[in-house]
Amino acid sequence: MENINVNLSLIRRRLRHPNLRVERQIIGDLSNTQVMILYIEGLAPKSVLEELRSRLGRIKLDGVLESNYLEELIADAPFSVFPQVDATERPDRVTAGLLEGRVALLTDGTPFALKLPMVFINYLQAVEDYYQNWILAFGLRLLRLLSLLIALLLPAVYVALTTYHQEMLPTSLAVSLAIQREHVPYPAVVEALVMQIIFEILVEAGLRLPKTLGQAVSIVGALVIGEAAVRAGLISEAMVIVVSATAISSFLFPAYSLSLVIRLLRIPMIILSASLGLFGIFVGIMLVLIHLVNLRSFGVPYLTGIAPFVSQNQRDIIMRAPWWKMLRRPKITGYRDPIREKEGLKPGSSVDGREDLKELDAEISREERE
Repeated sequence: MENINVNLSLIRRRLRHPNLRVERQIIGDLSNTQVMILYIEGLAPKSVLEELRSRLGRIKLDGVLESNYLEELIADAPFSVFPQVDATERPDRVTAGLLEGRVALLTDGTPFALKLPMVFINYLQAVEDYYQNWILAFGLRLLRLLSLLIALLLPAVYVALTTYHQEMLPTSLAVSLAIQREHVPYPAVVEALVMQIIFEILVEAGLRLPKTLGQAVSIVGALVIGEAAVRAGLISEAMVIVVSATAISSFLFPAYSLSLVIRLLRIPMIILSASLGLFGIFVGIMLVLIHLVNLRSFGVPYLTGIAPFVSQNQRDIIMRAPWWKMLRRPKITGYRDPIREKEGLKPGSSVDGREDLKELDAEISREERE
């Protein structure tokens, strides 16, 4: 059982400032669960704080056993599958959000803290991005974006190409795929859906079993089922590769909640590609983008930084600029105190290298004369 005061102390150890405010509330008529609102006075937007207090104040239920109870009750769009509040177990992630002007929510009895408001790009950013070289972090973020496309679209693209658009494939590849699917008794869409369902069953089984046993069951089950299905002619070798690449890409996201969303959206994308080909994939992407553009997290547009485009935030969206370049906080949440650091922190010698060389030559000459 997690103690809320212990979780609060973990944050206070990293953020020792008198402006850190803690507001306590009791929610749950029977459970009397203690909830804390954390924010930095002078940084957090007043509109977000007022809206959060209002939403928490109207909650009337028997008990709050986990932070997800609150997450569902305070979300802007309860019917959206996309996460609008970030749930994290890491104190450094919560502290980083507070320093950007966000608000945190602690619930007694759970290790998860809620952070808000959130935008879509935040779920592709890992805390480790800020703990290593900024060039490496930029490369890893590009890799995550590529994995997002693979996890969402690869099975749908495979179904569309093998069903409707064989002419887009090189002749040798098209012939190879046709030979592999010669003994498969059903169309590619059924093959893809069956493999996706089997994969989800294996993932859930691995999560519910004990850790040591769950990993073994998932790996052995995938190998045995995949090999047996190929030998029996129930699926093609190419589909095994597609599903494997999709599965690995699904778990590359720092936020597990985003991974669940991508795994869920993959099924309708496959159905659309089987119905309309590549045009169906474009329709699915447009529907998702329209939904994201209209989504809000405590009044903040979900695609902030991209749509609407905010030039000030571009140093920490796709790329991660070096710390000496990120002078300002995110414009949407940190506008009350936008300056994060002073200018002129770029590392390097303060003296011109040519002057250093002249001084060194003069010193060597003096030593030679002596």
